[in-house]
Amino acid sequence: MARLEGKVAIVTGGGSGFGDGIAKRFAEEGAKVVVADINAEAGQSVARQISQSGGAATAIACDVANRDDVAILVKGTLATYGKLDILVNNAGMPQINQPMLQVDEDTFDRIFAVNVKSIYLSALEAVPAMEANGGGVIINTASTAALRPRPGLTWYNGSKGAVITLTKSMAVELAPQNIRVNALCPVAGETPMLAAFLGGTVTNEMHAKFVSTVPLGRLSTPRDMANSALFFASDEADFLTGVCLEVDGGRCV
Repeated sequence: MARLEGKVAIVTGGGSGFGDGIAKRFAEEGAKVVVADINAEAGQSVARQISQSGGAATAIACDVANRDDVAILVKGTLATYGKLDILVNNAGMPQINQPMLQVDEDTFDRIFAVNVKSIYLSALEAVPAMEANGGGVIINTASTAALRPRPGLTWYNGSKGAVITLTKSMAVELAPQNIRVNALCPVAGETPMLAAFLGGTVTNEMHAKFVSTVPLGRLSTPRDMANSALFFASDEADFLTGVCLEVDGGRCV
C-alpha cells in the first residue's frame, strides 16, 4: 500500500524547487495534492504533470503572506477533497547575500512575512480543519542557515531560526490535538534560490566552493527534501514531533 494512500496534502511553494519535488513524491505515494504557489502558472504546471503521471492534484494560486489567500487555499482544499491531513509550509523568500545593513526595510518585511508570518496564517486556517479530521501533520521548511548562520544572510538566518522555534512550540501545543509538527533544514539546493544565496549570480567557481563545504560533496535536491518530507508525513513517523531534521549532507556537523 502506498505510504500516503487516502491522505490530502497542501504543499506551498509547490510550483518549483523543493515544493515541486515534495508535491510529486507525495502523489507517487498516493496522496491527493494541492499545489499552492504565488505563481499560478507554475503551480498549474506541476499539478498537470502529477495528473498526467496518474496522480491526483489540483493547483490553487496563493500568496502565503496574505490571510485571505491562505483561507481560500484551505477552503478550496476542503471543497475539492473533503479534508486536510498534511500541510507543508515550504514557500520561502530568499535574501541576496549582502551586508546586513544594506538590506532595505521592504525586503526585510517580505522575508519575515513569507518565511514566518505564513506559518501563523496557515495555522489559523489549517489547524481547525485538522482538528475536525482527528489530527494531521505540519511540516515546515527551515534551513541550515538557522543552525549554522553565516554573514551575508543575517535576516534570512533569523527568519529560519524563528521557523525552528515555532516548530518546536507548535509541536508541544498541538500534540493533544494529534497534530504532529516537524521541520526540514536543507542546505542550499539546486533550486531557483541558489543564485540569491551566492550573491545574485552562480559561477562555476562559486558553486564548487560551496559544494566543498558539504561533506557528502553535493548540494541538496528536491528529491532529498521530498523523501524526508514523505517520512515525516507518513505513519512511520507517528511518534516524531518537534523534530528539526538536517537534510544537508553533513554541512552542520
